[in-house]
Amino acid sequence: MKKMITTVLALMICAGNILAAKIVMEGSTTVLPIAQRAAEEYMDANSSSDITVRGGGSGVGINSLISGTCDIANSSREIKDNELQAAASKKVAPKAFVVAMDGIAVIVNKNNSVSGLSRKQVADIYTGKVTNWQQVGGKNERIVVVSRDSASGTFESFGELALNKQKVVSGALMQASNQAIATTISTTPGAIGYVGLGYVTSSVKSVAIDGVEATVETVLKSRYAYSRPLYMYTNGEPKGETKNFIDFILSEDGQTIVTEEGFVALK
Repeated sequence: MKKMITTVLALMICAGNILAAKIVMEGSTTVLPIAQRAAEEYMDANSSSDITVRGGGSGVGINSLISGTCDIANSSREIKDNELQAAASKKVAPKAFVVAMDGIAVIVNKNNSVSGLSRKQVADIYTGKVTNWQQVGGKNERIVVVSRDSASGTFESFGELALNKQKVVSGALMQASNQAIATTISTTPGAIGYVGLGYVTSSVKSVAIDGVEATVETVLKSRYAYSRPLYMYTNGEPKGETKNFIDFILSEDGQTIVTEEGFVALK
């Protein structure tokens, strides 16, 4: 009898594992708030679903998709040619889904008197040509440059949109996430950094670029200089629960989550 009960329990556990539809998402910390919230709401509506969401940066997520350790790679940049080549060598066919729009907001410490910069001034600050706030209309204070690390899609996008692929000045404080940058800026006088639109809070000050502030409206109309799409990548056409989740994030309910998390919905 005891052996029979053990066998039945084992069968029940196996059945539970089969029924549980597991999805692993990994990558961009910019996309992370959208992915986490969407996963929570999707699992609430689909009790058999099991979704794990991890950060680490866009490059980490795409590499995980290529290696087969995640189902969805969250990315704040387009996949690179060398990543596509690596994927092809492993018979992985990344398919992109734009799930939201975003603006890379340039932020400074709340006590900074500067409220706007030109694109040239931003580039000059990040490449080390401008080192004091007095040079761009502020007070006599050293500029502390804060940047994302190289695994970040936001780092890649900012480098293209703001720096024309020039290198960030050596000595910049490199941070692993949007939240780390926001925290550093809020506690460091003279600091400047950049984050996804959803990470702009009252603890920091967002500066206008060429007279245009980073807002939902300016990003949607492509008026803001550092606007970009946010992606979720799957291996080929998604199937099963992965397809259902992608369909959800692109639905009206999913796009409401995008808006509520401070990003720009597609519709």
